[in-house]
Amino acid sequence: MNTAKLHTLLNSNAGIGAFFLRVPVGIILTAHGAQKLFGWFGGYGLEGTGQWMASIGLAPGFLMALLAGAAEFFGGLALILGLLTRPAALVSAFTMVAAIFSVHASNGLFMANNGYEFALSLLAATAALTALGGGRLALDNVIAAKLNAK
Repeated sequence: MNTAKLHTLLNSNAGIGAFFLRVPVGIILTAHGAQKLFGWFGGYGLEGTGQWMASIGLAPGFLMALLAGAAEFFGGLALILGLLTRPAALVSAFTMVAAIFSVHASNGLFMANNGYEFALSLLAATAALTALGGGRLALDNVIAAKLNAK
């Protein structure tokens, strides 16, 4: 990848607002990924999550649990740090689209019925971060500055 494309990927004029969006969204995604991958925070880990995913038709379940958990966990960590914000947010957004249509859509909007409102909120936030980038307080800026210095 040439430096112009990398600079475009990293550059963000979103200011401090992106920080206030990406950190809490990153924390939420990291925690949900940790549930799927490691069984932390009351989660079922890869084995249990994989069995559940297979039971709802997402096969192979273990692989789907690994992909969803990794996207959420590592994508969430990247958002917290503001590191490769746009790719991390984009992968997280696609993960939320998959969650909405494979798990929640048939239950309606509201969380009380296992609906899609929470996943839709995360989709909106991650889509916004894909467009905005990491903003002012992001590691992306440190990388971009080093690229510009060359």
